[in-house]
Amino acid sequence: QIYERDGDGVGFITAEGVTEDSSSPFGGSQSGTATGSGFLIDTDGYMVTNNHVVEGSDNITVTLGNSDTSYDAEVIGTDPSTDLALLKVEPKQPLAAVAFGDSDRTRVGDWVIAIGNPFGLGGTATAGIISARGRDIQSGPYDDYLQIDAPINQGNSGGPIFDEGGRVIGVNTMIYSPNGGSGGIGFAIPASTGAHVIGELR
Repeated sequence: QIYERDGDGVGFITAEGVTEDSSSPFGGSQSGTATGSGFLIDTDGYMVTNNHVVEGSDNITVTLGNSDTSYDAEVIGTDPSTDLALLKVEPKQPLAAVAFGDSDRTRVGDWVIAIGNPFGLGGTATAGIISARGRDIQSGPYDDYLQIDAPINQGNSGGPIFDEGGRVIGVNTMIYSPNGGSGGIGFAIPASTGAHVIGELR
């Protein structure tokens, strides 16, 4: 039900001019093409994603939901310290959007659903639980992540984590993996932080 209702509010991002760099705590960037995910926070086309997905990019394209409709996107603002970015597309009609929830109310063991673009496979939904809260992974000045075990992989960066009510409680940003694939340990920026930062960028 969450996928059917909210999936069209999730976008799949191609950023030309950069690629994710796994040697960096946030993925980083180098020349090439990066793919990631994002989600619309209003019907006018504002989209949240990770800074490392779009950092240094020359051209950004967003494809929404399971449609073939693509839009050019503009970077409105970024906050490298939290690895968040705000994009804007220009739709001809109102778009489907999702809403931030209250991540402060989430508890370890709560069910979550991730929707994103792993390995370019757009419209992929995976499920799991919150494994830990307030996780400090020594990745920089910001360290207050939700740890989840829903499978996420390269390309899920910037995508939403939904609670059972269909509210976004986290933004996927990083995985812990010895081989580059999902190891059942992912990290998401809490919605409480995301909503505040995005509000400032907007």
